[in-house]
Amino acid sequence: MAHRSSTDKGHIARHVTAGLIGGLVGAWVMELAQRGMEQAKGDGSAPGGGGQQHRTPESEPATYQAADAVTETVAGHDVPESYKPAAGALVHYAFGGAVGAIYGAAAARTPDVTAWGGVPFGAAVWLIADEMGVPLAGLSKAPTEYPLADHASALAAHFVYGATADCVRRMVLRIL
Repeated sequence: MAHRSSTDKGHIARHVTAGLIGGLVGAWVMELAQRGMEQAKGDGSAPGGGGQQHRTPESEPATYQAADAVTETVAGHDVPESYKPAAGALVHYAFGGAVGAIYGAAAARTPDVTAWGGVPFGAAVWLIADEMGVPLAGLSKAPTEYPLADHASALAAHFVYGATADCVRRMVLRIL
């Protein structure tokens, strides 16, 4: 097994940092894109709904429910109603940043991961997290319970996330 130098570790750290920043900015731009799509359709959404804003939730956005689960585990109670938008936003951005950091690490090891400017990355996040993970965690209904248009707008929003995350990641790498 080869010994990794501190330079190699610094290389990975730069990519992870750039991916984290890209993921955070990508999550923000994705949220703006979702709001624009909702306004065009005349739909409203819960503030801080994050990745689930495109769907009319049966109760609360998945980000609110995830924040409740964490708070219940840590503090023994749900997030107070007045804090749910902020808590939901925190979940959305924490997830977007973490996935971006993973993308940055993967890009450092296998640059081909960044082919097509992050769009396949965004599609993978949509498929794995939005379409499979959120329903399996019990945070939304099954994907078959939503109209095709909801899936299409969610996929489009995740394309925006992936492309933005990759663009920002590349810019940050140039700076670092």
